[in-house]
Amino acid sequence: MDGGSGGGEAWRGAVSPAARYAESGGASLTWENLTAVLPGGGGRATKKLVQGLYGYAVPGRVVAIMGPSGSGKSTLLDSLSGRLARNVVLTGKVLLNGKKRRLDYGIVAYVTQENVLLGTLTVRETVTYSALLRLPSSTRKAEVRRIVDETLDEMGLRECADRHIGTWHLRGISGGEKKRLSIALEILTRPRLLFLDEPTSGLDSAAAFSVVQTLRQLAVDGGRTVVSSVHQPSSEVFALFDDLCLLSSGECVYFGDAKLATQFFAETGFPCPSRRNPSDHFLRCVNSDFDDVAATMKGSMKLRAEAELDPLLKYSTSEIRERLVDKYRISDYAMMVRSTIHEITKIEGVMEDVIRGSQASWLKQLRTLTSRSFTNMSRDLNYYWLRIIIYIVMAICLGTIYYDVGTSYTAIQARASCGGFVSGFMTFMSIGGFPSFIEEMKVFTLERQNGHYGVAAYIISNFLSSMPFLLAVSWASASITYWMVKFRPGFSYFAFFALNLYGGVSVIESLMMIISALVPNFLMGLILGAGVIGIMMLTSGFFRLLPELPKIFWRYPVSYIVYGSWGLKVCRIAYRYRSFTNPEMQAQYCNVAAAARRAGTRTT
Repeated sequence: MDGGSGGGEAWRGAVSPAARYAESGGASLTWENLTAVLPGGGGRATKKLVQGLYGYAVPGRVVAIMGPSGSGKSTLLDSLSGRLARNVVLTGKVLLNGKKRRLDYGIVAYVTQENVLLGTLTVRETVTYSALLRLPSSTRKAEVRRIVDETLDEMGLRECADRHIGTWHLRGISGGEKKRLSIALEILTRPRLLFLDEPTSGLDSAAAFSVVQTLRQLAVDGGRTVVSSVHQPSSEVFALFDDLCLLSSGECVYFGDAKLATQFFAETGFPCPSRRNPSDHFLRCVNSDFDDVAATMKGSMKLRAEAELDPLLKYSTSEIRERLVDKYRISDYAMMVRSTIHEITKIEGVMEDVIRGSQASWLKQLRTLTSRSFTNMSRDLNYYWLRIIIYIVMAICLGTIYYDVGTSYTAIQARASCGGFVSGFMTFMSIGGFPSFIEEMKVFTLERQNGHYGVAAYIISNFLSSMPFLLAVSWASASITYWMVKFRPGFSYFAFFALNLYGGVSVIESLMMIISALVPNFLMGLILGAGVIGIMMLTSGFFRLLPELPKIFWRYPVSYIVYGSWGLKVCRIAYRYRSFTNPEMQAQYCNVAAAARRAGTRTT
């Protein structure tokens, strides 16, 4: 069959996407001769990720980017949305409403494959906080509630609006509802262009159908332009897509109306069986993994018999893919795509003023982030509550071991050991908050990339929201240990002791946040954090006096524990001299004080 004539007749009977765009207005995206190359280096050859791609996305239609793993789906999606890695060289044209514009940092909405959400919040709280971070500061509370309710209704989340998203100890919403919530967060500001990276991944057929059906409603009812990558949809889900971009090894196998894809394959000589899912058939033709399966079954007599009936078994996947790619390049389908791109770029659409990122003021962002972070910390048992319990138990154990240690010569060393444990090991336990830091860092990375807020607002809000919990940890531990060991009497000294512990815990919290930003892996982060804190303990002066440490680097107080121990010695050593009545004990104390001065500690 002649692919050119069949394709032309089919296209003449289809609705022109350009005509639909002209009627509705909105955002229309086109790309021409799009090629992404990963430069070689260090013995590696240059690799073409995608090459020579043409296509378009218009309002009211959903474009599906489909293909096997490694075909270039994510590369094409990132190229169109402006999120391509910096080390990848992109050539070709990407036009929005016929003009070249930068599509990143809040200009378009992008829904990642992973649902990056705070599980302690409810669905309504999640959407509300996102709205407060992005809507103008002048927006009234009633208007914010209206926008949130409309978004929840639009995504079908009204029934689960007051349910928690879910954590390891708290049952939450389903996977499909989480995906729709992720989409709801991106459409709050009513973007005209929406990108999604495999929104049906990990969902069952019913949940996947619900998500794609919602996307179709957003496109048709809201006049939005939707582009989504998808791996292997069911037949029901595939029927919801308007346009199909089928990729294989970075090349375009087919682009056009999704309903006409089966006709193109039939014209090329690979018709889709009547009882087979079209998407399964397309991927069977272009996925080279099936060659490995066929090779292992080569000796099967039954397979050889089936090969006579199934044309796909007569050729290798590379041969089928090559025939499809070559046929598409010269077909009327490809010519119609380029003609449609030309029509779209000629239309003078209204170019809306796109506001990058958030419209809220910096102070409003700070208040919102502080409130959200405090709510998350107060509801997450693993964040602070469990650690507070462990700190109290550890303080009781420490207090009973050094209970009323006395004023003898050996008591001086005992008090020094107690202070070393307080300033070293008790602050070390703050490393337990690392898993929670990892989850928060994922949310920060996504929202920062979308331009919701800046780094300064996030850091300050995290500090302010964690301060009450860290003060509670320090005060509870200090109030038990200080009075049981009987350090220097006086509330001012006790307050100094507690604040000193708070400073050490805060340093470790900050250190683990830095590590979570550098090493976003749970196990590696714990190993790195424990190693860094171990080095600080070695250079703290408890195991060897600071003047005796080898030069050049270790001579200087690089450990936060040094400063904490200096402060604690005010509470535990200076007071003891006035308690000694025996001249021999006072002389022994003077020797200890002299050693402390050599270590850099000031005694009174």
